[in-house]
Amino acid sequence: MIRVSVLYPMKEGTRFDWTYYTGTHIPMVGRKLGAALKAVSVERGLAGGAPGSPAPFVAIANLTFDSVPAFQAAFGPHAQEIMGDIPKYTSIEPIIQISDVQEGS
Repeated sequence: MIRVSVLYPMKEGTRFDWTYYTGTHIPMVGRKLGAALKAVSVERGLAGGAPGSPAPFVAIANLTFDSVPAFQAAFGPHAQEIMGDIPKYTSIEPIIQISDVQEGS
């Protein structure tokens, strides 16, 4: 399994519309990626590791797929529409990471 993480760094003066993100963007992504998307979770940053420190990320979305080729095949045809929707909910440029998921015991 692989995980595609979309991270939105916390930066002063940026905007992030949680209502649009969770109510419109994430459901649209799910519809577009279809059965290739095995799981999706959204995290809202609350705090950093040190007491009283701010969260380093406003939001993190984690999308799980069987493989990189499965992700690419599902995302490719919809990339322009999905990426084009970002300005509707945030002024933050997301960081995207693809990771191999190792399940622990």
